[in-house]
Amino acid sequence: MSSDIVYQRPLFGGKISCTFPNRFQDVSEIRQVPDHQEVFADPSRDESLIVELLEFKPDVADNGSAVWFLQDLAREQDAQGTVVIEQSGVHEAPGLMYNSIPAAVTTAVGQMAISKGRQGREAQNIVKVHLANLRIKGVDTDVLITAYEPIVINPFSESADTVGAGMAVPAAQAGCMPMEEVFKLAVTSFKVYDWSLF
Repeated sequence: MSSDIVYQRPLFGGKISCTFPNRFQDVSEIRQVPDHQEVFADPSRDESLIVELLEFKPDVADNGSAVWFLQDLAREQDAQGTVVIEQSGVHEAPGLMYNSIPAAVTTAVGQMAISKGRQGREAQNIVKVHLANLRIKGVDTDVLITAYEPIVINPFSESADTVGAGMAVPAAQAGCMPMEEVFKLAVTSFKVYDWSLF
């Protein structure tokens, strides 16, 4: 049973919100975060949750858009061994409607080997990545909600100092909400309060 306390978090100056456990700390209080991102992390588990606002990609089809962004993310992070584990079809999100156009939502889950920060390939961790693409076409925006969950921590990774090397401790064993549930909660609770953000 999870002992996590969840609450609604204001994002981008309160113009957006979503709900997730309070164990995720605002990374912008520790280091600089790009203006188009909100980044939260639980350093004790090396898990993170990112909400990102991107310009709409008209050349990417709705069906499979989350997989496209997952693969783009893998390229961007110089990942190795990227595998798509599952993907959803396209779902409409009537609660995210702008100019009578509902948002199209797709999700994908992948696994990849990536390094933290500026560390090289010799320090790659095996990570499960949950990604949702909320396509808000009425405001030409692709919203990405990405959750990172370590599976194996490399002994050369800087993460090994905090969480230890080897297989990650399962969330249930640690008394935490599993990342799959954290991700689903963040995606399903995503709300826009001020459309002028876009």
